Amino acid sequence: MSLEDQARWDARYRKLADNSILEPIALLRENLHLLPREGRVVELACGMGANIMLLAEQGLECEGWDISPVAIDLLAAAARERGLSLQGVVRDLVAEPPQAEQFDVMIISRYLERSLFAAIAAALKPGGLLFYQTYTQQHVTGSGPFNSEFRLAPNELLRAFPALELIYYREEGRVGDLDHGFRDEAELIARKPLVNEHTAL
Repeated sequence: MSLEDQARWDARYRKLADNSILEPIALLRENLHLLPREGRVVELACGMGANIMLLAEQGLECEGWDISPVAIDLLAAAARERGLSLQGVVRDLVAEPPQAEQFDVMIISRYLERSLFAAIAAALKPGGLLFYQTYTQQHVTGSGPFNSEFRLAPNELLRAFPALELIYYREEGRVGDLDHGFRDEAELIARKPLVNEHTAL
């Protein structure tokens, strides 16, 4: 990302700072039972950190990465207020993608950078979990980015991580009663297989 991108996100988070209620995504809230008892967690493009703070509350070793220093400062302040121990890192994810086999859990929420898909899968340790939720091109409301390049094509997220095992997937598109259901986004939980897990005896 460019300095212009960073400035744009800084401005957005300054605007949100005083009137935003931090709420983690339901994909995490409803699946805490899948988390390991201990381990290293990172959220990419964490913003103000609602998701990563939820996982820090579970006793996991948590990091939030974002290109915006303003977002990371807000995350640090919110974590201090809640008495949570976590690390906020200002990081350009495209220039500095995560390294291989570093994390037990990874979270990506409402961020889409297709060039990172391979690095994301590689960054999970064997047995590690990926929680991913972001906007789709088949949307019902006006929420999310205007540019379709920043929205998933139908079933794109389902196919994005072929080396991982699918645990959970949801994408309802425009099927059925559009006033109800899970719309505008797709969500996925996937797991990196353990080494030799599927080797025949």
